[in-house]
Amino acid sequence: MKRSGAVLSRIFPCALAAGMVLGTGVAAAETARPDPRLQLNLDDNWALQTARKVRAAGDAISRPGFATDGWYRTTVPATVVGAQVAAGAFKDVYRGMNLRRLPGMTYKIGLNSFSSVAMQRQSPYAAPWWYRTEVSVPASFAGRRVWLHLGGVNYRADLWINGRHARASDEIQGAYRVYDLDVTADVRAGAVNVIALQVWAPTEKQLGINWVDWNPTPPDKNMGLWGAAYLTTSGPISVRHAQVVTHFPDATLAEARLTVMAELANPGDVAVNAVARASVDGGPALAQLVMLAPHESRRVTFAPAQFPALAVKSPKVWWPAEMGQPALHDLDVSVEVAGTVSDREAIRFGIREVTSELTPDGYRLFRVNGRRVLIRGGGWAQDMLLRPDRARLEAQLAYVLDMHLNTLRLEGQLESDAFFDLADEKGLLIIAGWCCCDIWERWPKWPPGTLDVATAQLRSQILRLRRHPALIAWMNGSDGPPPANVEDAYARTLADAAWPNAILNSAADAGSTVTGRTGVKMTGPYDYEPPSYWFSDRRKQLTKKGYANARFGGAYGFNTETGPGPAIPPLESLKKMLPPEHLWPIDSVWAYHAAGERFQTMAQFRAGMAATYGKPADLSDFLRKAQAMAYDGQRAMFEAHARNKYTATGVIQWMLNSAWPSTFWHLYDYYLYPAGGYFGTKTACQPLHVLFAPDDRGVFVVSNRQEAARGLSVEAKVFDFALKEIFSTTVAVDAAADSSARVATIPPFPSPKGIYFVKLALVDPSGAVVARNFYWLPGTPSVIAWDRIKDSAIAPVAAFEDMTALARLPPAKVTAAARSATTRDGAASVTVTITNPGPGLAFQTHVGIRNGADEDEVLPVLWEDNYLSLLPGESRSVTARYAPGTALGPEAVVVVDGWNVPAVTVPLAVTAEAKK
Repeated sequence: MKRSGAVLSRIFPCALAAGMVLGTGVAAAETARPDPRLQLNLDDNWALQTARKVRAAGDAISRPGFATDGWYRTTVPATVVGAQVAAGAFKDVYRGMNLRRLPGMTYKIGLNSFSSVAMQRQSPYAAPWWYRTEVSVPASFAGRRVWLHLGGVNYRADLWINGRHARASDEIQGAYRVYDLDVTADVRAGAVNVIALQVWAPTEKQLGINWVDWNPTPPDKNMGLWGAAYLTTSGPISVRHAQVVTHFPDATLAEARLTVMAELANPGDVAVNAVARASVDGGPALAQLVMLAPHESRRVTFAPAQFPALAVKSPKVWWPAEMGQPALHDLDVSVEVAGTVSDREAIRFGIREVTSELTPDGYRLFRVNGRRVLIRGGGWAQDMLLRPDRARLEAQLAYVLDMHLNTLRLEGQLESDAFFDLADEKGLLIIAGWCCCDIWERWPKWPPGTLDVATAQLRSQILRLRRHPALIAWMNGSDGPPPANVEDAYARTLADAAWPNAILNSAADAGSTVTGRTGVKMTGPYDYEPPSYWFSDRRKQLTKKGYANARFGGAYGFNTETGPGPAIPPLESLKKMLPPEHLWPIDSVWAYHAAGERFQTMAQFRAGMAATYGKPADLSDFLRKAQAMAYDGQRAMFEAHARNKYTATGVIQWMLNSAWPSTFWHLYDYYLYPAGGYFGTKTACQPLHVLFAPDDRGVFVVSNRQEAARGLSVEAKVFDFALKEIFSTTVAVDAAADSSARVATIPPFPSPKGIYFVKLALVDPSGAVVARNFYWLPGTPSVIAWDRIKDSAIAPVAAFEDMTALARLPPAKVTAAARSATTRDGAASVTVTITNPGPGLAFQTHVGIRNGADEDEVLPVLWEDNYLSLLPGESRSVTARYAPGTALGPEAVVVVDGWNVPAVTVPLAVTAEAKK
């Protein structure tokens, strides 16, 4: 019912006095609005100690002056073991078997998940630990409502403030809950305050942070304050979790209809009348009236039907990386009480709409702003001790973009706000959801009350994540869907929290009565497969041994986790993670740094190496063969999915990165070294690409661009092992936007026992090479033993391809020259030109930059290309780029070596100044 102005003036005298026209969808005039939200970060000055050594209770511990001599000093976020490592209590925990020497590391090596096992009573982490800080709260906090924000507590905690028990552990439990606790009655403005939390690790029956077979689990199970902590203020009404949901009425994107929403809360004992305002990009504020009952929380929504200004013409749209610019906008939401701003929240958002559908074949296909997206991504892992590192995070996301990947999948490990903000800024897509393999997916064994904690955690995360344009999907499970009662509770929570994106019951090919079929699969493999495997097509269902619904092989559909398994770091990384006596041969220390359970021995990878390239003679031989296998395997997987789009709709490499130094499942290692798998991926995913498909011998041009590329030509050449050219063709092509097209066919190789080289180049109208590819191929490909498949982890190989003759390639002595430049913002770049003047092939030629005699390369680095293969007389120039501030000393050198390339070291030319 429309209220009269007289009634409104009595209820909201400030509104009419300010000249604001109230009613449905009416804009308001701007008034002076000081920021009511003061924030005091609680990062520093924490003390940490086990309760077993503290002979006092919380009321004493949380008073000023309590002695903390002998306690660990730490910052927050920090887990208990993370804080101990930072304090020097444990040394080099990621090296060799040192992690096993920590107290409490009694669980079996290779165990799938320590989170499923009870801690032994003598473990120091079976007892609670105290986090304590003293902080001076400014006098400006007086007269305001004060909130304590806890971004993550694993797993439960008692909270004490200034001698008072402020919250019990039944109120603070759940590793992924985010807390904004009203502590007004407990905090003293203008004085020193003490905050103390007694924190318990998760038990095997609680929904904590868990690791699976990707890496070991630290003995504390990541107990502690792993999220940000701070004090903040508001007036009588708070505003949280603002978001903007976009809908485009048609495919032109000429208009975007925005719906703004935020969560308001009245923690007080009396009803409050308020005015909620919203402003986009500094424009006029929209306003509406809100009344909140005592202790009421309510969502305020500004919809375009009531607020026409939210129908935005010619919007600047947010696009994923390489589809356009990830444009971001500013939203300001505030709430006024009695003419004074009570609280406000400012966020950045993207104008974008994500939809998904099932293709006619039943495969999940994502669209952003109506355009199809072939998902190309990797599984993300935080540092195993959950240590935040902004520079490391930025470097890793730069690697993701450099490889032309567009998506990260988070299975648990729900990361910091900084991670999601950077994903928004860089145009990366995120698929998030719960983890597998312990109590999270053992629903029949959930103790009473677990579902309440599960939905509370889900609500916290959805409210936190929903504003980010990077997020495209939430998975309620990983390896399988929850039972109907759990998924129904999840569905109600997701709806209540206004999740605007796709919801899948799991990462597996599963159906449910709540969300229907997923249209995705997790059929593996997770271990080494020959490159030709990825071009196989076994869409027919297998019927033996109970796997009638399983499908293996082939790049079709959406595979949420798969990959060619082992990813062996280079020597300089191995020296950091393994003691010298364990570098070679491969032993149990190697196994500890591999994946868990059946993957520890790398049996199929080593068998494939021996059969395909020859049994390694030593560590150096093993490493050069391992990089060639990683390059070839990762390239094949991504190329097969690119060739088959949109019969293939997505692939997530398992995994992108490592939580600790590992020999398995990553595209760059823990020390941020980009090796063979990185550059095989980067080659396969480049925006314009030319590839060879071994199954049908087709040459394909793939475009990930959103516009057509015309006037191109494809040059394809085939050489035998003696480098005699046996086939050549040049084809004129136009590449349609977002396309894959067969443009030529390479005839069968002359001999089934030979080794052949295929060189492809995609050339633009100016004659510049925009994409190149080089293959080493057997006369007879590997044979997969499809009838012997027992599970999805490994497809057995009946016969590996034989390319052992590559070991007999004669040495290729290359020449190199290098020149460096520095931009005005301090970023260094180095261009290296490599020439092969001899008569033989320079195979898998690697380029690295070192500071003088330093054995380690300067990292992180973005190489234009690497692991190059140069034919006789061929020359290539490649550029390396560094982040601003990276130091290349005066003694810096470039080192070039390779499969059959003796090392060449050249100095950098005199540094030149370059424009930014």
